[in-house]
Amino acid sequence: MENKRFMPEPFKIKMVEHMGTLDKEERKVAIKEAGFNTFLLRSEDCYIDLLTDSGTNAMSDRQWAGMLLGDEAYAGSRNFYHLQSVVREYFGFKYIVPTHQGRGAENILSSLMIKPGDYIPGNMYFTTTRFHQERNGATFRDVIIDEAHDPRAELPFKGNVDLKKFQALIDEVGGDNIPYICLAVTVNLAGGQPVSMNNIKEVSELAHKYNIKVMYDATRCVENAYFIKEREEGYQNKTIKEILFEMFSYGDGCTMSGKKDCITNIGGFLCMNDHDLYVQATGMVVQFEGMPSYGGLAGRDMEAMAIGITEAVKFEYISHRVNQIRYLGEKLEAAGVPMIKPFGGHAIFVDAREFLSHLSQEEFPAQALAAALYEFSGVRTMERGIISSGRDIKTGENHHPKLETIRLTIPRRVYTYAHLDFVADAVIDLYRRRDKISGLKWNYEPKVLRFFTGTFKIINEELVEGY
Repeated sequence: MENKRFMPEPFKIKMVEHMGTLDKEERKVAIKEAGFNTFLLRSEDCYIDLLTDSGTNAMSDRQWAGMLLGDEAYAGSRNFYHLQSVVREYFGFKYIVPTHQGRGAENILSSLMIKPGDYIPGNMYFTTTRFHQERNGATFRDVIIDEAHDPRAELPFKGNVDLKKFQALIDEVGGDNIPYICLAVTVNLAGGQPVSMNNIKEVSELAHKYNIKVMYDATRCVENAYFIKEREEGYQNKTIKEILFEMFSYGDGCTMSGKKDCITNIGGFLCMNDHDLYVQATGMVVQFEGMPSYGGLAGRDMEAMAIGITEAVKFEYISHRVNQIRYLGEKLEAAGVPMIKPFGGHAIFVDAREFLSHLSQEEFPAQALAAALYEFSGVRTMERGIISSGRDIKTGENHHPKLETIRLTIPRRVYTYAHLDFVADAVIDLYRRRDKISGLKWNYEPKVLRFFTGTFKIINEELVEGY
């Protein structure tokens, strides 16, 4: 039985939460009132919620017990020192500054390290990360390998940095104008794709040759470590903890959203090895988050993060986590649903451009597909395409990403394989009706991070005709 590919959930259920069950007509009303933006739906109106894996995790009995040990002191909380010791043990960085979530860490890092006119290379953009970089005057430059933009290209480490692109940027603008490279492990918008240890080493060597720091987006670092163990020669017999520590040994710091691979509902932190940068960061966290020993978090939240890190590196947990994504992906693939391949570590990314080939990108196929899937089945997902990509900060024109997807994101320890069966059936049934799905147009477009709060109108009379 131990060799069974899709083992049962490695946990027992001791508490349950009711799931919303609106009928078809109620869902039509709900998505219209939300402006066909799944972010604006009420949680209680969603049957299976795959909007994000950020903060939607189920915490363990140990984490909940730890929260009762919260030291809510304004300064010097013992939970901070516990979190600090765990981060040093598992990540290896000298200094940690807690923040309310990863976005807070991005804000501090970008504000401290970027000057107007700088360039920040990265292995594909992420929405909030690029926003903070651009807000502080930098230009983001994508240096990921070309294959990452091809949904059909199957490589074991599709998140790798193209060293020639990185070198070309250095030659173009000079190392002095590149304060750091943002190295995402894994790469969210590429489909949750990992970066190899060898590539991490090579990026580190090239960056440090020009005094460029390597700052990780460590949000899903445990998933990246799992893929290294599974796919990279020489790591099969190493533990996830050992691989994680080695990954970070080649860098200078990281931003972390504890709402993902720390398996919590809130929290994050900024890490670094540079003492002067740490001192500056503590000065900034006081202004925007809180004291350097709590950073906008309750003591109980820091305790939950510390315990969550130790649980996330357990092989039985992370292997089940990744295999849930594979399970869903294989069911969809067998029915011909177009997706990003190979399957990543946190979500299945359905190729909306191919799924809705009758729509142009300016008719927002990914946004339309996410709205249609909710109306059709009650399953909530997220657009990751032209809407998320936003507009060029200089020209005001839409970015046109090659990847136009919806993200079916699996929360940690929340859903069973039976739930994924329902999701697969819903997507497959909708795929058979794909030519009946209408495109969308703007109703209200926010100036920044428009995918969160923008609203839309359908181009045809119905979002999904004739069902």
